[in-house]
Amino acid sequence: MASEFGVLSLVPPLLAIVLAVATRRAMLSLFIGVWVGGIIYTGGTGVAQLYDWIVNSIGGSTFNAKILVFTLQIGAGIALIWRLGGAIAITNFATKRIDSHRKIGIATWLLGILWNFDDYANNAIVGSSMKNLADELKMSREKLAYLLDSTAAPVATIGISSWVAFEIGLIANQYEELGIQAETPSAAATFIQSIPFNVYAILAIAMVGIIVITQRDFGEMLDAEARAQRTGNVIREDAQPLQNIKDELGEPLSNNAPLRVFFLPVVALVSVVIGGAAMMGYAPGRTPVEMVSNTDVATALVWGSFAMVTMAIVVGLSEDIMSLGQAMETVLDGFGTMLPAVSILVLAWSIGAVASALGTGAYVTQYAEGVVSPMMVPVVVFITSAFISFAIGTSWGTMSIMTPIVIPLAWTIGGNDPSFIAVAIGAMFSGAIFGDNCSPISDTTVLASTFAGADHIDHVRTQMYYAFTVLLATIVVYFLYGATNVTPLVLLPVGILTLVGLVYGFSELDARRKNLSAKPTSSKASARNVSSDD
Repeated sequence: MASEFGVLSLVPPLLAIVLAVATRRAMLSLFIGVWVGGIIYTGGTGVAQLYDWIVNSIGGSTFNAKILVFTLQIGAGIALIWRLGGAIAITNFATKRIDSHRKIGIATWLLGILWNFDDYANNAIVGSSMKNLADELKMSREKLAYLLDSTAAPVATIGISSWVAFEIGLIANQYEELGIQAETPSAAATFIQSIPFNVYAILAIAMVGIIVITQRDFGEMLDAEARAQRTGNVIREDAQPLQNIKDELGEPLSNNAPLRVFFLPVVALVSVVIGGAAMMGYAPGRTPVEMVSNTDVATALVWGSFAMVTMAIVVGLSEDIMSLGQAMETVLDGFGTMLPAVSILVLAWSIGAVASALGTGAYVTQYAEGVVSPMMVPVVVFITSAFISFAIGTSWGTMSIMTPIVIPLAWTIGGNDPSFIAVAIGAMFSGAIFGDNCSPISDTTVLASTFAGADHIDHVRTQMYYAFTVLLATIVVYFLYGATNVTPLVLLPVGILTLVGLVYGFSELDARRKNLSAKPTSSKASARNVSSDD
């Protein structure tokens, strides 16, 4: 298996990376990468091929079209919940029960895990719900942004979300390209097998728990938390917070909406997605894995997001909070908030098509054989994916670039062992999430800053320390797996213990160096003089 275009097959993805770093514009960089791919592929202007790939990414795949519909409907659902006062209802509910810095951190962490359907929705709903209470308890906006960011993409990549459907689709496309469907489990089964190897995502979620439970901080986050505790200023004096959700969707229509305004649409989403997927995959005698393999996740997500929107409208009308006209306007506003996401999706799929058409995977595989040993594959794939994701600022774009490379590489180096594909896929998803967490041009990182009301660069700088701590623990786990071949179900606890040790060590050293306390002590009783941009 050789690439007809040789080293030129590397140009589109590498150009997209360089341009993204230089311009800080991920969508423009991906677009130019696809266009250059068209020039290389056709030997001409490449414009016709460029739009052929883009159009096929939108309408040439039923799966892709369903994901776009799901994404738009999720945006509408978020907008409706906000306008109905659902975020305020959650805040009012939590205020009666949360009275300490630790409790607000744990509540944000758990709510971020529960809201696992979409990273955008995670940031919007959890951030909007927790920000006022976090301000009252003098949690820095940088800390809140970190909690949102590290329970958004890491959770979505292994939860019931558009991410999972997208990831399964990437695997299925490569199985079809390589013609190995008959020799491998289904794409859905491969994805499930890859989850324990998505080490960074799992450890990132655990890291948030360790930070909020132990109340230990280090690096620039320690400085931010010390400032908030000492002065009550939850943002730095000269900080420039990103836009508030109020500027995007307007003020909520109700300040005393009942809690069901928030929960009923969410329950509708969860129950219809799970029920619909189970119904489509069910057959007598099938195991749960076989059910997942034979269901249509994308269709279930469309049904669920439609149920969410419908329930939100019904609740709004029945509670006499909004009129039908206001509901329809809010739905359109919600669609608008998701246009950047839709654009990234289409370009991500398009650059994936470029890599397949030019044989990028075949070219890389050709030179990797005999150079990368099976033991080193997880580490190499993880670090490479992390670099690309950091550079272009999108996990989905990274997955699209890397999947056509990683699956052929794993299939060849692993001796046509299907289980080794799951290992490499998990490492690739891990790297994509790492970069997405750290990159200043990541849409998820920008949204975390936005909905936390934090200065974006302050968020990036404070989160870096924690992301690289998880990076170290992840590499340890991958090295141990490569050396011992022990199941990650055993090694993941080792990674978590490594994180605990690193957090305690770094927090103590940094606190002593700065003559600060590593742990905040704020509660409602002590909270005062809180600075807020709202």
